[in-house]
Amino acid sequence: MKILLLGYGKMGQLIDQLATEKGHEIVGKINIDNRHELDSLDASQVDVAIEFSQPEAAVENIKWCLENQIPVAVGTTGWLDQKADIDSYCKDKGGTYLYASNYSIGVNIFFKLNEYLAQIMASQSYEVSTKEIHHTSKKDAPSGTSITLAEGILRHLKNKTKWVNQSTDRSEELEIISERIDPAPGTHEISYSSPVDTIEIKHTAHSREGFAKGAIAVAEWLKDQTGVKTMDEFLESQL
Repeated sequence: MKILLLGYGKMGQLIDQLATEKGHEIVGKINIDNRHELDSLDASQVDVAIEFSQPEAAVENIKWCLENQIPVAVGTTGWLDQKADIDSYCKDKGGTYLYASNYSIGVNIFFKLNEYLAQIMASQSYEVSTKEIHHTSKKDAPSGTSITLAEGILRHLKNKTKWVNQSTDRSEELEIISERIDPAPGTHEISYSSPVDTIEIKHTAHSREGFAKGAIAVAEWLKDQTGVKTMDEFLESQL
């Protein structure tokens, strides 16, 4: 498989290493300094793109892929205010893309556990809060993973109407506490507390390898798909 890497930071470099070890070919490594190279890139020589850049670059990178009929797996977060527009753009162009706030298979299992617990807690008297810890070079807060977890909780707890990225005493608000500490690939905690006990679930990443391996696996699947795809669809295909 011929892969174009859009974004070549720590994640892009690790994907390069692991994909090459699997026998894939990296046909381009694009970052902010050489983005002009896309103008001369032969799109017909690209099977799929993997996008892990920065929030300010992600939308244009995705559009470029869709315009050139290159399926793209997007892991950059912090641009979701434009996702509805990109979904429409993808459909208009007949393109293919998948956005996931986290490509780790373990985290996606954690997403499902989070929703299951929220369903149970909908009829119980517990107060819920969330916390995430990432490395200091992560620009967006809360993380895309935290937002996905918060949205999963809000779908089931009708007494919560929105999330806020701070401590809160408002009963209708779900708090997300964001900490930036080095080194920390990513930790996410969900806590339900009552006067008599506390129930917590937690996911801790030990390295970026799980995210990179997941992104490569999704790219291998995505190259044969069409339209706006989801991580749930990918996971179902693996059963």
